[in-house]
Amino acid sequence: MTSVILIIAVFWLAYSNGANDNFKGVATLYGSATTGYGPALKLATISTLAGSVLSLLLASTLAKVFSGNGLVPPALAGDPSLLIAVGAAAAVTIMIATLLGMPTSTTHALTGALLGVSVVAGGAQAPIGTLWTSFFLPLLVSPLLAIAGASVVYPALRAARHYLGVSRETCVCVGTERAPVLAGAGENPPIGLGSPVVTVSVADAGQCIERYEGRVVGLDAQTAVNGLHYFSAAAVCFARAVNDTPKIAALLLAGGFAGGAHWGLGLVAAAMALGGWLNSRRVAETMSRRITELNAGQGLTGNLVTAALVLGASHLGVPVSTTHVSCGSLFGIGFATGAARWKTVGAILLAWATTLPCGALLGAAAFWVLTQLGGL
Repeated sequence: MTSVILIIAVFWLAYSNGANDNFKGVATLYGSATTGYGPALKLATISTLAGSVLSLLLASTLAKVFSGNGLVPPALAGDPSLLIAVGAAAAVTIMIATLLGMPTSTTHALTGALLGVSVVAGGAQAPIGTLWTSFFLPLLVSPLLAIAGASVVYPALRAARHYLGVSRETCVCVGTERAPVLAGAGENPPIGLGSPVVTVSVADAGQCIERYEGRVVGLDAQTAVNGLHYFSAAAVCFARAVNDTPKIAALLLAGGFAGGAHWGLGLVAAAMALGGWLNSRRVAETMSRRITELNAGQGLTGNLVTAALVLGASHLGVPVSTTHVSCGSLFGIGFATGAARWKTVGAILLAWATTLPCGALLGAAAFWVLTQLGGL
């Protein structure tokens, strides 16, 4: 029975993770109107599954980090009550943010839940030093690196575009309109349409996609940017899955399912894909359209910075948040272009600030209830 409850908690956590995180890699494709929501979601799902499959080979250190080693008393590291409390608390925290349309951090939610459980289990012996060096410091530094990276890389790529003679085009709409005119006298005269009038206007974002004109290494500039943009979006989704899947699978491994690591990984991967497929829309709109205006080149820059930082962290076993890195990249682009929507940025930062304490409170409460019931 305990094993079944733990599996349900892990599935719920993985589902919540997918709902909040899966679309983040392709948000720039959707936000820059390079592709629609449906095709972007398909690319995210495929890339996430690929990253999940390879995650244990490339990021096995993270599975050990999030199994609770060093954060909770050694005697409780594999306690089913502890693992269930951590999984359920993190899942609830992430799903609340998802329903509010706020991109949040699975790493923060898990770390908060582990912290809450460690306080209840170890009291004054909770390892604050370990939390700071292994968890808090990477989570604080990674978004700052992303902001700095995007702020530097985007102007550099823009300068390179000018040097190569690649220009940006904006379309102009030319057509005819018939203005409504009064067709008679009286209190309520009939309304008709006047003669056609030629109109000229610059299209808005919903009508027109900004394009790059020129050639780079013999290729059409827009084709080259689009191809790299798709590749970078898939790379971000892949990198996120590599970094996040072991964190969730760690709960199963710590619970004694080490012999079934492959089916446990498959369970997590399937749940992440399902959550992203069914519940991504609200976070997708926030990430794609509410942080800053994007064109294809800006989206490409954000994805390159995000993928590089997350893959590097995964290789080193450092638990960074893909949410923090991807949002930080968008913040940096918005800062560089002057198009950042600071109200949305503020709301996202508030969600980040409350994720860890929310996870900690829920984790502590869940573990206390389970221990009062005699454990599982």
